Amino acid sequence: MNGWFLTAGITAAGVAATHVVLGHRDVVRPLSSSGLADEPKGVLHAVWHMVSVDLVLSVAALVHLALADDTSTTRLAAWFVAAHFLAYAIAFLVVTLSAGWPRPLLRLPQWMLLLPVGALTAAGAV
Repeated sequence: MNGWFLTAGITAAGVAATHVVLGHRDVVRPLSSSGLADEPKGVLHAVWHMVSVDLVLSVAALVHLALADDTSTTRLAAWFVAAHFLAYAIAFLVVTLSAGWPRPLLRLPQWMLLLPVGALTAAGAV
């Protein structure tokens, strides 16, 4: 068993749960009641659900990788998951740092949840 992948999977499960619960409360509900046109509102709502599915599937992939035999295929899959979480973290950092907000790193703290999953997965793939 790969403990790095298992830890990444458990952390990713926490990220997914946080996304579903807090994201629904803090993003989906306000978005649904906003004055935004229906089409962009619908697209953003669908994208939120896509991210929810993506996070849950990543949990499943990480738990599977934790329990699988170490092969070149599992390493490739692990690097894909690591890159995916690191890219998400970078996207949030770029957006928040370019917004010009005071205390920007705390304004959109999602990167703090995504970065550890990417780092733990990368550590397990080495």
